[in-house]
Amino acid sequence: MPKASEIKKNSAVEYEGRAYFVKDIERSVPQGRAGGSLYRMRLYDVVTGSKLDETFKDSDMLTLADLVRRPATFSYSDGDEFVFMDSEDFTQYSLNREAIAEELLFISEDTQGLMVILVSDAPVALGLPPTVDLDIVETDPSVKGGSATARTKPAKLSTGLVVQVPEHISTGDRIKVNVEERRFLGRA
Repeated sequence: MPKASEIKKNSAVEYEGRAYFVKDIERSVPQGRAGGSLYRMRLYDVVTGSKLDETFKDSDMLTLADLVRRPATFSYSDGDEFVFMDSEDFTQYSLNREAIAEELLFISEDTQGLMVILVSDAPVALGLPPTVDLDIVETDPSVKGGSATARTKPAKLSTGLVVQVPEHISTGDRIKVNVEERRFLGRA
């Protein structure tokens, strides 16, 4: 059983008899307290999707939920349902748009390295690779003689995500994006 300070974002924990998915963690150190840090976690119920904000001391013990990660590929979308197919046994997993809204900004039809996260055999979330390759659909024209200096411009990608890119990058280019930092890494 890990301490609250060892829990990472996107972990699944059991709390008060239910399985929750940790979507966000804020660490704070109260002034003048002899104790340790406090960890405010935004938890989402695996079954109902309801939100719970809870604060734990760094020494509080939490139980990790039984979490399975399955390699998958994006198959198709049907309204607000997005269907992913298991890369090994071809099982189809359906996830609601609301549950994976953030992740959808990084997914195109050919995104590799996706993981469907299952808790008690039910799909609850999507794990992304550290980097993804996406196409630029709209950006200012590239500047002739524009170097790879620190000057950047916004670029809208095929998924709707907007990232800052160097001036020499143009519409139609395929770029590599860091998922965690939402940052341009280079041409793909």
